Amino acid sequence: MTAYIIRRILFMIPTLFGIMFVSFVVVQFAPGGPVERVIAQLTGSDTGATSRISGSPSGDFGARGQVQGGSQIDAGNSKYRGAQGLDPEFIKSLEKQFGFDKPAHERFFLMVWNFSRFDFGKSYFRDVSVLQLIKEKLPVSMSLGIWMTLLTYLISIPLGIRKAIEDGSRFDVWTSGVIIVAYAIPGFLFAILLIILFAGGSFFDFFPLRGLTSENWAMLPWWQKIADYFWHLTLPILSMALSAFATMTLLTKNSFLDEIRKQYVLTARAKGCTQNQVLYGHVFRNAMLIVIAGFPGAFVHAFFTGALLIETIFSLDGLGLLGFESVLNRDYPVVFATLFIFSLIGLVVNLISDLTYTWIDPRIDFETREV
Repeated sequence: MTAYIIRRILFMIPTLFGIMFVSFVVVQFAPGGPVERVIAQLTGSDTGATSRISGSPSGDFGARGQVQGGSQIDAGNSKYRGAQGLDPEFIKSLEKQFGFDKPAHERFFLMVWNFSRFDFGKSYFRDVSVLQLIKEKLPVSMSLGIWMTLLTYLISIPLGIRKAIEDGSRFDVWTSGVIIVAYAIPGFLFAILLIILFAGGSFFDFFPLRGLTSENWAMLPWWQKIADYFWHLTLPILSMALSAFATMTLLTKNSFLDEIRKQYVLTARAKGCTQNQVLYGHVFRNAMLIVIAGFPGAFVHAFFTGALLIETIFSLDGLGLLGFESVLNRDYPVVFATLFIFSLIGLVVNLISDLTYTWIDPRIDFETREV
């Protein structure tokens, strides 16, 4: 097992390199960039998402543009759209500040070298390091991802087992109908429905609509802090768990049905084993393998990328919203750093998932398996 773990860890290196290389190449061909964003701020033509970011480029470069305004040179031949009338030397200083005075291959390998030391630099348009930005947004994503995944598994696995036991019964039929409807409803639409019903939209006003905690959270006793925290999380978690709950329930049911119909189950029952002994002593270990196989993807999706619309609707400033705004605003240090971190965590979680296989079923041997 040690040799397998070492091989998997070593395999992460070229995998991460490939992910970063492909993403870097795609970005080179994408229109726009940080220099264009600054130019748009200076010329007043930026009406996109950049104009809403705190610490926007106009604050950093506006004064310099005014100082050089008296000696501006026509930049009609500039490669940047909207740069006409700006001093070419000023454009060059922008390129140098953002690192675009170097060729693309040099910028890529410099980024790889810095990332290998977990040096992610600073955001282009916010006066703060990338790690500090991620640290500020992490509590929101952790709260949504962890509790949503836990709620999904706690409900879906017991429900899926019961549906497998009572396959074809009235309980199985009506719960399947509910599950199919839940899967068909987009999470963001369900979130809007919850707001209308329970957050002061049109009917009741039971739940808050902003943040993870109330303004007076620090002054509350510990038990009220816990209650206030989950009070704010109730609607977002329910919205996110809707489709995941449906998927996991059906996956668990089908997995148990496949195992229940196998010969060893009939043999165990013929020997006089009770229903619980058959289910949890024989079937559970085998049936849960496929459920565990889907855990890394579900966890990473919920933790990092699955909450963008939910974060927006409920005014939760998490990693999903951070990544989306960074892409819109060409804040490349944040874009590539979050991509690197998310990819690394995804690879590690996949390795942990494989190791969990052996814990559930010691018959599985990864030592002889090729990576």
